[in-house]
Amino acid sequence: MHQTLTADLHVHSKYSKRPSQWLLQKLGCPESFTEPELIYKTARCKGMDLVTITDHNVIDGALAIGHLPGTFISEEITTYFPEDGCKLHVLAYDITEAQHREIQLLRRNVFELVPWLREQDIVHVLAHPLFAVNERLTIDHLEQCLLLFNTFECNGCRDQLQNEVLQTMLKHLNRPLMEHLADKHDLPPHGPKPWIKGLTGGSDDHSSLNIGSMYTRITDADDSSSFLRRVRAGQGTPHGTPATPQTMAHNLYSIAYQFYKDKSSAADWQKKSEAFRFADAVLDFRNNTPSSLINRMQGFFGRRKTSLYFRFSEPASLQQHIIREAEKVIAGDPALRNCAAGKVRSERQLEKELFRFVATATDHLFAHLGDRILHSAMGANIFDIFHTIGSAGSLYSILSPYFVGYGLFSREQTFGEHCLEVFAPGSVPVRELSVAHFTDTFDDVNGVARTLHRQVRLAKTHEKELTILHCNREETLKGIRGFAPSGSFNVPEYPELNLTYPPFLRILAHCFEARYSMLLAATPGPMGLAALAVSKILGIPIHGTYHTAFPQYVGTLTRDSSLEDMTWKYMAWFYNQMDTVYAPSKATKVELVEHGIEPGRIVVYPRGVDSEQFHPAKANGFYKDRYGIDTPCTMLYAGRVSREKNLDVLAEAFESVIAGGVDAHLVIVGDGPYREEMAARLKNLPVTFTGYLKGDDLSAAFAGADMFVFPSATDTFGNVVLEAMASGLPVIATDQGGPRENITHERTGLIVPAGEHAPLAAAIRSLAENEPLRSWMGAKARASVETRTFDTTFLETWEIFQNEIHPVAEPAPSIYSAA
Repeated sequence: MHQTLTADLHVHSKYSKRPSQWLLQKLGCPESFTEPELIYKTARCKGMDLVTITDHNVIDGALAIGHLPGTFISEEITTYFPEDGCKLHVLAYDITEAQHREIQLLRRNVFELVPWLREQDIVHVLAHPLFAVNERLTIDHLEQCLLLFNTFECNGCRDQLQNEVLQTMLKHLNRPLMEHLADKHDLPPHGPKPWIKGLTGGSDDHSSLNIGSMYTRITDADDSSSFLRRVRAGQGTPHGTPATPQTMAHNLYSIAYQFYKDKSSAADWQKKSEAFRFADAVLDFRNNTPSSLINRMQGFFGRRKTSLYFRFSEPASLQQHIIREAEKVIAGDPALRNCAAGKVRSERQLEKELFRFVATATDHLFAHLGDRILHSAMGANIFDIFHTIGSAGSLYSILSPYFVGYGLFSREQTFGEHCLEVFAPGSVPVRELSVAHFTDTFDDVNGVARTLHRQVRLAKTHEKELTILHCNREETLKGIRGFAPSGSFNVPEYPELNLTYPPFLRILAHCFEARYSMLLAATPGPMGLAALAVSKILGIPIHGTYHTAFPQYVGTLTRDSSLEDMTWKYMAWFYNQMDTVYAPSKATKVELVEHGIEPGRIVVYPRGVDSEQFHPAKANGFYKDRYGIDTPCTMLYAGRVSREKNLDVLAEAFESVIAGGVDAHLVIVGDGPYREEMAARLKNLPVTFTGYLKGDDLSAAFAGADMFVFPSATDTFGNVVLEAMASGLPVIATDQGGPRENITHERTGLIVPAGEHAPLAAAIRSLAENEPLRSWMGAKARASVETRTFDTTFLETWEIFQNEIHPVAEPAPSIYSAA
């Protein structure tokens, strides 16, 4: 009969901390138990036959359980490559106190430490080999580690991919490769078959939350001595569950929480706080006394507050608001109340509930801060803006464990893939370009939203990995990932403009799991800021598209040049954070450069039109049948009905044209805040407002007109201009903005000075009174866009994306491929 021994070989202690009374009772331990003894008892309850504690460069924890059965003294040695200080962690098992003292003298140089461990016949293992402890680990270091060590650890605090990469790397080792590495580094490997490596498992727990998450299993071992002999022989098998970024964040919160609890005592009022009962249950298994973290917060508040105060009073500071929101979130969530009551014991479930709690609470707080910042901006209260942004630092500190966790794990995944490309070429599946396109406008009726919906359809058609991320509602569809907003802000004086606040932590988690190769921000608004933050945390390249002339819109709406200047400064800051900025026109690129955006970042990308939907053949008597319009010349404007489109200039020009005796009819397709005022101004003239049109009606509206008039000077491109040209209409546009670049003056249309009604009226009159000229220009306009299909421009744009994204890994050395 074979005997199997399991051991938790890599776990940390805190030497003398007292565990919680409920846990001591559950495990049947006396109240005098210390933290190392609790670790031992917990590991045994989880099925470990053997337990050792490997603290960093000390053996106090291991000594504290040395009198218990199935234990031996071990430590985790911090050692270094002497040439550059790259740090490694080496696990040394079953050592004596004298050996520990000698290790401390040798550990500064890994090339001195490892030969000594071999001489002393000490079983040693390289812990978490692919984890860059001090951010200096390179492929060269790993190659030397393959020569120095024959046993490697799959670590319970590391990502699953990292452990899988390690095992794949080791399986691809062979004799020629080891001989090549030995020659390259002038370092002989150890043992008769150094290309055959062993594995262990270790929980690497730092907070007493994940003891036994990973462990080592050995068959045919009777005691610790035979167990370690088989570990040395490479017969160990790692088992258990690796960590996630949420695991790391949970541990970081726990370590900080326990530290502050140990430094001070709690007041009676703190014991009544459900928020801190929740923290106690989720972050500290040792005792159920309230946290000294509260005492720390008292330093912020200046005086003590009861739970009742926090729950029902108006917060006077951000710190008070944090406590109040925490109380409200827990009070309204049965699952979180169960956590606070100590009814949830699963580590993974506690991780999920903590994530949900932090995400929900901080969403509410970010919405509160966002409202304050925007109200202050609209009121030009610059000092309050700075004060509020400063207060947001408290939120950053609350979320920082998740930022650290997701950022670290993302870098580890990237490095792991790089290792596979080098050590196991051919084992890495080719990853197609995967783009996450962040937008604040997806359900709106505008050119940007229509373009995004069209891109989703084109991506499916051409089998490209494009996902639109928006913040209108929760939804998960092919090519679309929507998140429920945490709040919203309606801009005064512009009721149709609604800003929604994205649930940032949930978006961060999604992007980590989806492993996008590029982020694309279609907006400098809240979702664009979320994309920028995700990029910085996860290290994903971020590109931006400049669609909308926000500074000009702000200037038009507020009539305040200082606010327009401030918006330009913000835009310059935002787009200068991008790796690449995509401008829809050359004019837009020039404008961006003039306002401080680095020209080397800007790429002009192609835009297309659906030349099948918008086609002269779609003319079907739409205007006469639907609206009774029957005039020699029907003029069309389509787009947002707002003052920043210079529609007041169009209204004045049209008045002049009609006053001059021209028989024409103006049709306005679309809606917006200027519609009522414009309709009132032109109420006695031949003008029809259709509101929003779509589908066949929109196609018929374009094809049934005789000319298209677009007086805007702020559009970066103007999709409607291409749609009009595809419909066979001559276009009148201004000499400012992107639309003019699609028009050949006096061939496919006319270009007039922006903001001047007289030249616009003259251009309208010249076409309205000359039907042959209109027909000739319309035919030339149609011909000029027939090849600019959406499919063609989408694939061209995708190729630009691919060319802008550089591969992370270097080409693999030939020796690895040959081996």
